[in-house]
Amino acid sequence: MTNTQDEVMQFIKEQDVRFVRLVFCDIFGHMKNISISEDELPRAFASGISFDASAVKGFLQIDESDLFLFPDPSTLAVLPWRPSQGRVVRFFCSIMRPDGTPFEGDGRSLLQSKVREAALDGFKMGIGPECEFYLFKTDEEGMPTMKPLDNGGYLDVAPLDKGENVRREICLTLQQMGFYTERSHHETGPGQNEVDFKYGSALEAADNFVTFKSVVKTIADRSGLFASFMPKPLVGESGSGLHINLSLSRDGIMDKRFEEAMTAGILRRIREITLFLNPMVNSYERLGAFEAPRYVGWGKANRSLLIRVPESSGEYRRIEVRSPDPSCNPYLAFSLLIVSALEGVKENLKMPLEDSGDAYQKKDGTTLPSTLAEAMELAENSSFVRSVIPERLLTYFLEAKKADWKAYEESSDKTQESRKPFFLTT
Repeated sequence: MTNTQDEVMQFIKEQDVRFVRLVFCDIFGHMKNISISEDELPRAFASGISFDASAVKGFLQIDESDLFLFPDPSTLAVLPWRPSQGRVVRFFCSIMRPDGTPFEGDGRSLLQSKVREAALDGFKMGIGPECEFYLFKTDEEGMPTMKPLDNGGYLDVAPLDKGENVRREICLTLQQMGFYTERSHHETGPGQNEVDFKYGSALEAADNFVTFKSVVKTIADRSGLFASFMPKPLVGESGSGLHINLSLSRDGIMDKRFEEAMTAGILRRIREITLFLNPMVNSYERLGAFEAPRYVGWGKANRSLLIRVPESSGEYRRIEVRSPDPSCNPYLAFSLLIVSALEGVKENLKMPLEDSGDAYQKKDGTTLPSTLAEAMELAENSSFVRSVIPERLLTYFLEAKKADWKAYEESSDKTQESRKPFFLTT
C-alpha cells in the first residue's frame, strides 16, 4: 500500500493518472466525492479542496458552508472499471474546517480518534465484516424492479444461483483495488448474496465497507442489475445483515478474557447504540426472524442470538455481533462498538449466562428496540452515546431519523413507505 505523498505523486506520474476522486461520507455513511485533475493533488495535500458543506445533508448551514477535504495518501486505489489510459484513482479524505480543526460531522475522523485512544492503552481492534445484499432485475429503461435475480437459496450453485459471475467480478475488482475478500456465496433469500471481508484494522474495515458497497453497485449496474443493501427489501424473505466480527489484542496478546469482557460491554450498551447499527425504519422489519436477533444475549454456536462467541483460538479469536445491517454508517457503528467493547474490558465486566435453545421461541428477556422510534429515544437519552458521538452530529442525525419516522407514521401504506429508500441509496 502506498503510504507517503511522494510515493503517491510518483505512482500518478508513472501510471498515467489523469483524474483523482476525493471521497468522503455524509453522517449517514453515504459516499460523496469531488473529482480533481492530477495537477491539483499537491494542493489538496497541502491546503485541502473546498466544497459547499451546506449542500450535504446534516453538515453545515448556509452561513458557514465551507469545509475542506484532505486526502489520506495511504488510501490510494485505482478504479479498475475506468479507462486504463487517463486512469482514475480514489482517496478517502479527512474533513477540516477553514481554521484547520477537524469537522465534528466527519465520522471517519471520529473513528480514527477512537482507534488512537485505544492504542494509547495498548489495545488494537480487528474487524471483519460479513455483508449481505440483494441483486434485482431492471426494466427496459434500466430502472430497478423488485424482481430478484434468481430463486436460489443458501449456498446454491448454478443454474439456481445466477449471481456467481457478478460475485466473482466484485471480488476480482476489490482485489485490484488492494483489499481482499475471504469468501462469497448465495445467501438464503432469492437473489441474495454474501461477501465476507478479510480482517483489518477498524479504519481499514470501515473504508473497505464503503468501497465494497460502491463496487457492488457499480458491477451490478454494468451487469444490467440493481444491488440493494436495504435491510428487509422483500416481505417474508431473509433480511440483509452486516455481521461484524471483532477481535482484540493488547500489546500483541489475545486473551479469552477479552472476548468475555468485550461481549459483556457490548451487551450492556447495545440497546442505546442500536440506532446507529440499524438506522432505518425498514431495519426493524428484519430483526427477530431469519437468524436476525431479537433478544439481547450470547451463545457459542447459536445464530439466533445477538452475539456469537465461536470456539476459536490464536489469531482466530473473535466475537460476532449479528444485529447491525448494511444501511449503517460504518464509521459511527464501529466507533460505538469499539468504545462499548473497551469499556467492558477496562471495567472487567462479566458475561451473563449463555443463552440456550432457539431465541425466537423465547417469551421473556431483554430485547433490542422494536422500532426506529424506540431506538431514537434510547440514543437521545443515552449519556454513553453522547460521550462518543459529537453533539452536533447527534442532533442532525436524530432530526433526520425523526423525519423518517414521522413520514412512516403518517403514511397510509406503511409497507411502501418503509421501502421508499430502496430506489435511492440502499
